[in-house]
Amino acid sequence: MRSNLLSEYSLSLSEIANLIGSSEVISGKNDLRIHGLTLDSNDVIEGDLFVALPGLKAHGAEFIDLAVASGAVAVLTDASVKIDTDVPVIRVTNPRFWLGIVADKFYRNPSGAINVIGITGTNGKTTTSYLLQQIWEFNNRASGLIGTVETRIGDEIFPTIRTTPEAPELQSIFAIMRERHNLNVVMEVSSHALALNRVDGTKFSVVAFTNLSHDHLDFHENMENYYQAKKCLFKFGFSEKAIINIDNSWGKRLYDETEIEKISVSAHNQQANWKITGTTSSGSRVQLTIVGPGGILLSIETPLIGDYNSANVLMALALAVESGIDPLAAADALNTAKGAPGRMELVDLAQNFTAVVDYAHTPDAVSAALKAVRGATKGKIIAVLGCGGDRDAAKRPLMGNSLISGADIAIFTSDNPRSEDPLSILDQMHEGIQLAENHFIIVDRREAIKFAVDNASQNDCVVILGKGHETGQEIMGKISPFDDRIELKDAIRSTK
Repeated sequence: MRSNLLSEYSLSLSEIANLIGSSEVISGKNDLRIHGLTLDSNDVIEGDLFVALPGLKAHGAEFIDLAVASGAVAVLTDASVKIDTDVPVIRVTNPRFWLGIVADKFYRNPSGAINVIGITGTNGKTTTSYLLQQIWEFNNRASGLIGTVETRIGDEIFPTIRTTPEAPELQSIFAIMRERHNLNVVMEVSSHALALNRVDGTKFSVVAFTNLSHDHLDFHENMENYYQAKKCLFKFGFSEKAIINIDNSWGKRLYDETEIEKISVSAHNQQANWKITGTTSSGSRVQLTIVGPGGILLSIETPLIGDYNSANVLMALALAVESGIDPLAAADALNTAKGAPGRMELVDLAQNFTAVVDYAHTPDAVSAALKAVRGATKGKIIAVLGCGGDRDAAKRPLMGNSLISGADIAIFTSDNPRSEDPLSILDQMHEGIQLAENHFIIVDRREAIKFAVDNASQNDCVVILGKGHETGQEIMGKISPFDDRIELKDAIRSTK
C-alpha cells in the first residue's frame, strides 16, 4: 500500500531533522526531498527514507546498503549505530519513538481528517471491528477496517501482516482513505503496537477497551506490563474519549485510572452507561435487551452466540452511537450483522452435527468459546486445540486445562509449531493434567480434525480452535497452505 495508491507526498530532510530535534545531517543535503518512508529494505523505492531499527533477530542497519542500492536517499537510525554510507543519515536516540510522528507529518496528519476508532483488548477486537464496520455500511457511511484478518478500504481488501501496521504503512492507509473521502475507519490496536510506538501520531476519535487476560507474556513478561501497554492508548495524546468494558477487574481498573472522558459498557453490571438487561436464546440466535444513556432502550437479535459475543455486540453498538449513528439504525444493522472470519464460523455441509472454527488462542478465549457452544449443543462437544510455537509458553498448560474443562472429547494437536518441537509444545499443554480416555494427542492437525469429525454423532458439536481465519501453518520456517475451514469441510465430505 505504497505510492501507487497515493498522491505524491514529500518532506525535506531538514524538516524531518527539525521535527525530531536532530542536526546530524550531512552538510549540503538538508533540502533533499524524501518521497516515502519504510522499515523494510525489500520494500524500498526511489526517494525513500529508510528507517533502520533494532529487531528481535537483527538490526535494520545491516540492510542499509541493500536499501540504498534499491533507491533509499537517506537513513534514520539509532544514535549509536556506526554506518559507512554516502547518503545522509539522521541519528536519534530512539528512532522508533519518532517514527509515528514523522509518518504523521509526512502524510499531512491524515488521521485528524477522518473518524478513527481504535479498539484494544486481549479478545474481541476483531469481531467488534467487523460489527462496527457493518453498522457503518448499513447506514451508507464509507468506511475501512484495519486488523488481524485484513485491511479494508471501501470495497478493496488488502492482506495484513500484523494486527496493527507499522507507522509508515498505518499513516499511508489513513492518507489513502482521506483522498478517497472514505472517512470512517475502525482499527485493532495491539499491545505490541502500543509498546513499539506504531500508533504514535494517530488522532483517534474514540478508543475502546474490550478485556484483558493472559496472552503475549513472552513479550510483556507479566500482566502488569501488558496492562500498562494497553493503558497507553487511553490518554489525551491519542483521544479525548474512551469506551471501556468494566466486566473484568482490568477494565474496572482502567475505567478508574483513565483521565479522559469515559463511557462504561457491561454485560452484567447494571451501573454501566451501556448495559445488557436481558438475554434469551432461541436456537442459533440470541435476543438482547440493551439500555443506553439518555433512556435508550433497544432489542437486538443476533446470530452471534456466547456471552463474549454479546459483549462485542454491546461495544459495537456503543461505538456506533458515539460515531453519530442513530441507535435504532445501529440496532437494525446488528440484527443482520455477521461475525468476523474465523470467529465462531459455522461450517455447514448439511451434516447431522454442528461444526465451528474459532480463533480462540488464549485460556479465557478457549473457555468462552466452549461455553458458548455448550449452551447451543444437545450432544457432546469435541474440541481440537494447539498452541503456537515461539510464543508465550506460560499460557500452554492453562489452555490445555481450558480445553479439557470445556470439551467432552479433547484433542491436543499442533497449531503453528514454528521452530519448536511440536511434541514439546503438546507436553507443555497437558503438563500437570492427568489425561483420561476422552483425551487424545494427535500431532498432525489434519489428522486431528479428521478424528474429531469421525467421532461426531448427531447433535454433537465439533470445534476447531486456535487458527481461525489463518490460511497457512508454519513449521520450521516453512509456511504450508492450511485452512481449518477447508480441512473441516474435507473431513466432513469424507464421511458422507
